[in-house]
Amino acid sequence: MAYPTIDLAATGAHIRQLRLEQGYSVQDLQTYLGLEHPQAIYHWQHGRNLPSVDNLYALSKLWGVPMDKIIVEQAA
Repeated sequence: MAYPTIDLAATGAHIRQLRLEQGYSVQDLQTYLGLEHPQAIYHWQHGRNLPSVDNLYALSKLWGVPMDKIIVEQAA
């Protein structure tokens, strides 16, 4: 059994897709998450890094989807 890993690029693209489908701007998320700068959100969307567990949880509640439906698993 392979160790599961997260596909950063696909997860970032999925975060962007969910944000747009839900009708939120980057600034909306920045305000909701209490982030000082929007760069973190852009970094997530471009697959540079992942949201913290706290931010991932908050996004799942905002968008009404489970956390594991935001994350995209690396293909085996």
